[in-house]
Amino acid sequence: MVTISKTRLHALETAAWMNRAMIALVYIWFGLLKVLGTSPAEGLVTKLFNLTLEPYMGIQTFLVMLGIGECVVGFLWLFPRLTKVAFWVMIAHMFTTFLPVIFLPNETWQSFLTLTLTGQYIIKNVVLLSASWFIYVLTKE
Repeated sequence: MVTISKTRLHALETAAWMNRAMIALVYIWFGLLKVLGTSPAEGLVTKLFNLTLEPYMGIQTFLVMLGIGECVVGFLWLFPRLTKVAFWVMIAHMFTTFLPVIFLPNETWQSFLTLTLTGQYIIKNVVLLSASWFIYVLTKE
């Protein structure tokens, strides 16, 4: 059994809440940009959409649904009882955010191991994944 001081436990709980708040901020902010039609990622999302989901719905409908979905993920992180749901929904979403690295290599890679700015935008999501994992394991019962 591991013992932990109250001070260290408080610091971990504070760090978890900071991570929750920042994940929520990013998801809600980026989601709202998609709903409002002002997301700088719209071009990338549209290119991936055209390769995958175009036969099933219109891009504008998809962008609004994606934006609302991202906002929902953000709000889920603000409720500790929903951590497990927030984590697994976020994992599913993150899987899709990495798809351009595979399906749109001209958009994401300059050369071997050298990402474009778009590629860097995508790969930085590993930090969000790490923060979500920290919260998940800290609050897991």
